[in-house]
Amino acid sequence: MVSTESAENPEGTDWKSDLRQRGYRLTPQRQLVLEAVDTLEHATPDEILAQVRKTASGVNISTVYRTLELLEELGLVSHAHLGHGAPTYHLADRHHHIHLVCRDCADVIEADVDIAADFTAKLHATFGFETDMKHFAIFGLCKKCSARQHDGHA
Repeated sequence: MVSTESAENPEGTDWKSDLRQRGYRLTPQRQLVLEAVDTLEHATPDEILAQVRKTASGVNISTVYRTLELLEELGLVSHAHLGHGAPTYHLADRHHHIHLVCRDCADVIEADVDIAADFTAKLHATFGFETDMKHFAIFGLCKKCSARQHDGHA
């Protein structure tokens, strides 16, 4: 059973206060979705639903979508498109990061946005373009899959 008494995530962000300050309550469904996003780190709505249903079997996918939409509007979660399927969600209070997505094993590596500072500065200087790197994903091969491919072709 989920208790709304302890509504803090492990990093110490008080979701109850965050929601209350914005005029919302931390309902059991909202808490379950936030906890699922926190636990899974990068998860699609279907994966979040599966995690939520471990505790609350009556929750449906439309509740998850509505909750994610509200939580994103309130700045508590953020999403990125890490492939052709559904967006993946993660907590917004974590540092902004670029998603490095392995095409072979589907692992997602988080790289600090500062790693792209020269690139984004060049985009701004050349085009006057302000980047939003929190939704940015780069596809390629992780170190392990790259090494496996090179070993196979040697």
